[in-house]
Amino acid sequence: MATRSAVLTGEPAEIRPVRQAGGPPRGARRPPVLVAALASSWALPLLLHTLGLDLVLIPVLVLATASLIRVGGGLLDRLVVASFLLCGAVMTFGLLFSVWPWGLAPVPGTGLLLSVLSVSGWLAGRSPRIPMRLRGSDALVLGTTAVVWRYFHHPLAGKSTADRLAYFATSEDRFGHFSYFDGIHHVGGYAFLHQEAARAYMMTPAEAVYPQGSHFLLAWIDVLVKSSTDGGSGLDMTHRYLLYVLAAYALFCGALVWAARWIGGPRLRGWRTAAVCATVAAVMMSGSMAQLVAWGFDSETFGLLFLAVALALLVRPAMGRAEFVLVGVAALVSVTYVYNLYGVLVGITLAAVLVVHQRRFAPRRRLVVGALAGGALIAGLPSVFSVLTELDVAKTSNLAGPMVIPDRPVFIGCGLLALVAASLPVNRRTGTGQMVLALVLGATAVIGVFGAWQKHTIGYYSYYFEKLTAAGLVIALISLGLVGLMLQPAARTTGSPLRRRADLLLRSGVATAAALALFGNVQWGVPSGWGHPSAWYDSPMIKWARGESENDIGPAANTLARRDLKGVDSPVIALYGNDTYLNLRATFLAQILTHRAGAMVGLYDVFNVKIGGPAAADEKDYQSSLDRLERAIASCPEPPTVLVGDRKTADRLKQDLADAGSAATVVYAPLK
Repeated sequence: MATRSAVLTGEPAEIRPVRQAGGPPRGARRPPVLVAALASSWALPLLLHTLGLDLVLIPVLVLATASLIRVGGGLLDRLVVASFLLCGAVMTFGLLFSVWPWGLAPVPGTGLLLSVLSVSGWLAGRSPRIPMRLRGSDALVLGTTAVVWRYFHHPLAGKSTADRLAYFATSEDRFGHFSYFDGIHHVGGYAFLHQEAARAYMMTPAEAVYPQGSHFLLAWIDVLVKSSTDGGSGLDMTHRYLLYVLAAYALFCGALVWAARWIGGPRLRGWRTAAVCATVAAVMMSGSMAQLVAWGFDSETFGLLFLAVALALLVRPAMGRAEFVLVGVAALVSVTYVYNLYGVLVGITLAAVLVVHQRRFAPRRRLVVGALAGGALIAGLPSVFSVLTELDVAKTSNLAGPMVIPDRPVFIGCGLLALVAASLPVNRRTGTGQMVLALVLGATAVIGVFGAWQKHTIGYYSYYFEKLTAAGLVIALISLGLVGLMLQPAARTTGSPLRRRADLLLRSGVATAAALALFGNVQWGVPSGWGHPSAWYDSPMIKWARGESENDIGPAANTLARRDLKGVDSPVIALYGNDTYLNLRATFLAQILTHRAGAMVGLYDVFNVKIGGPAAADEKDYQSSLDRLERAIASCPEPPTVLVGDRKTADRLKQDLADAGSAATVVYAPLK
């Protein structure tokens, strides 16, 4: 029978960790065991680095973490939690990696992480153990990830690295995110701890004010992928970075499906699990959030990914106190380091957990609260540093910019359903129900207050309001796990095990198809009226898969990669047309590919340069553009190379710049 604590968390008592009466297993704390574990912690990274297989250390670290924690009764649950904890640990220890002499070198970093795991397991007296149980709904979690990856990777398949650059260059925002990744790669740690060196790779004051958790994590992963701290050419780095971003969005979609199932807990079974998981998958595959990739909102994608996992584990904290503290600290660090705007939601959720589950933590309340407070201090360090240096919080909060607007009906409707489910007596008595109620109401208050503040100060909802509503959509979707419990469970099928299994698969399959039709606009072959394609084919994900990504700079990316940057070792200004935004993006891309994005602070004057293409420019525009170009050239630390797409314009610019005493080199560079 479930204990009161188990009822509060919605977790059966039999899968909750139980302290052994006799203490740790015999021999678990013997010194030779620790010595052997520590020796292996360093020998394995050394061996794999010698073989150029450092990438293998990522699954090794995940499995080692999974073998020591006691969270989740199934293999997938355990691996998700272990991966989440590992990411939080990498970002936390990244503070140390940033200041020690080895930087991001593979062996010292992974050796230290494995040593920490070895010592922790030895002190806890835990023997490695991983549950091998699989659930049928694991296929929906993994299938969602695989399908989303397939659609987003499809237009890249079979293309060269240079041709793939057009999909990297869909947004100016991605250029900025890549520059942070590139800078961290080169300086060997967080940019805010190496500001002087980092300014060469990113536009100041980004090195001090922008959250760098996802960029650091990707740089750490990239070092293991390359088996070297040398990232290689800018072109190769952009290719790998794009693949990481596409994988992150696919993992984000899969994580939301998993999070909804986790919140549903063991009571969410059978066809109801399929209905919930498929609904979340359908919303993410057909909704507006897929625009995060095309618009280059890479940090937001990672922030939402970590937020989904963090909130799910805190809403239903089916784990012991030690694991809860680790999860709580990982949630604070990972979410705040990646996208500090979402840190307040994690803070609200943690506070609610300590209230709702106060009896569970009563015996060790001070220890638990103290550990979480320490985690909060570590999590807040970069944000406090940025506020004390360059960041103007009020001004930044009201910034304008392109917006990915979450589907309002889904966001509002799922949120209201969550409130209904949490208010039912059967759920109100459970910890999960109380946590969902607290989370939805708390998030609504945060979004509402922020929106009211923006309306009061600038008169409209701006950039970061939609970022918050994206977090609201995440909360609404994962809360569907509780909503699923409102559905009537199927009566137990009589007959042979094969018949029962077939009946379960049939119901789950129909529920999945219904969810995809209702929320994903999938018509299952039924013709549309007037021969029009279904709404599924107009969704952002499908448009990306067809190569219809927005903001593509066209042949400029390919031209830069294949021809114009060969042999160039100076800053580059690319004037391929009379479109100012084209010139800006092409110039920014050139700095990215040559690891000189820091030069873009002054080169943003190119945004006002309307010359470079074959069309004749108005003389007034030419003179104004020439003035802006001279300012941009003057901002460069050394004379730049100016690429011009039209021969006549190139000849005139060469003469005019020479007359003005500029040492810039003008090159005729027509688009291919």
